[in-house]
Amino acid sequence: MRIWVDADACPNAVKEILFKAAQRRQVPLTLVANTPLRVPPSPLIDTIVVGAGFNVADDEIARLVNPGDLVVTADIPLADAIVAKGATGLNPRGELYTEDNVKGLLRMRNLMEELRSANLAPGGPAPLGPKDKQQFTNQLDRFLTKYAK
Repeated sequence: MRIWVDADACPNAVKEILFKAAQRRQVPLTLVANTPLRVPPSPLIDTIVVGAGFNVADDEIARLVNPGDLVVTADIPLADAIVAKGATGLNPRGELYTEDNVKGLLRMRNLMEELRSANLAPGGPAPLGPKDKQQFTNQLDRFLTKYAK
């Protein structure tokens, strides 16, 4: 298994948690972004820099992901694509994207997007807080305990 990170919008605190988990659990970690990233020197951690453009990083992750991999992303359309390939998604707030919930989350995301475009709903999510980071860490640990070899 490999952990993939939709790194352009991933909070730095979450990346730090992932760096430590990859080292501790000896799981390969790949960050995909439109710009070069600094990562700790490790044979387990690498980056892929893709061209600029809408969804270029998402498309690359969806192309490369394998069944059993974990993808860290807040992008629900990407989560839908990777779940269809047999992977699992995890957002930076600790919610798993699975076959059981991703279609409903995608419908809700699309509805909220329509409401926001009509000025009927407020903007995006609140900043990542300590409780979110703890939930992410706990969910990541549960996933890795179950699936990392």
